[in-house]
Parts: sequence; structure tokens; C-alpha cells
Amino acid sequence: MSQSYDRGLIEDFGRWREFSAGMWAWILHKFTGWVLIGYLFMHIAVLSTAIPAADGDPSTYTDTIQGLENVVVIRVLEIGLLATAVFHILNGVRLLMVDLGLGLESQDKSFYAALVVTAAITVASVPTFLGGGVV
Repeated sequence: MSQSYDRGLIEDFGRWREFSAGMWAWILHKFTGWVLIGYLFMHIAVLSTAIPAADGDPSTYTDTIQGLENVVVIRVLEIGLLATAVFHILNGVRLLMVDLGLGLESQDKSFYAALVVTAAITVASVPTFLGGGVV
């Protein structure tokens, strides 16, 4: 015989309001990790354009990079990549400290601090990315 259980709604969207800072840190860390993995594959695809350059046409790679640098959307995506990498790094350091037993009582504060530092670094770098960088 099988028993039937009332499991309620399949997806209760009200539970998102109950998430603590630790759950949001976990979700954002996983999300940023997947974004960085996706970027890695795109980065390898762009770098693979250097293969024809090894056969005698060095302008192929240079033209690809300069073409991407001129697209404003790419520059905005680079800002997002910076924010993703900075948060992932800071949250990873925070997790390392928690695993070592340091700051166990202030995990929420350290998560919020990681968000604030990420935002500060990202906002401070916007002129560099959109302005074309230092010559």
C-alpha cells in the first residue's frame, strides 16, 4: 500500500520573504559562480580567435578585441562581470572565515559588508570601463 501526503503548494512564493541573509548569500554565491563559469567559456571562445593569428595573420585577434571594446553593451557587461567577480571573491573569503570559526556570530553583517564593498568597487570603476580606461 502507498500513503498519500499533502505537500501543499508546489511552489510557495511567499517563502522568499522568509529567507535570511545566509540564504541570500548562498543563492548569490551559486549564481555568481555559474556566471563566472559561463564567462570562462565565452572567454575561451574569444581567445580561440588567436589561433589564426599563429598562422600568419596577427590582425585577427587584435580586430576581434578592438571590435568588442567599441560595443557599449560589452563595456556594461564588463562592469557586471567585475561586480560578479568581486562579490564572489568577497563572499568566498567570508565563507572561508566562517569555516575557520572566525566571525560566526556576525555572518549577516559580513554578508552585508561584502555587498557594500562590492557596490563601492563597482561604482568606483564605472568611469574607467565606460570611459575607455587609462591610456
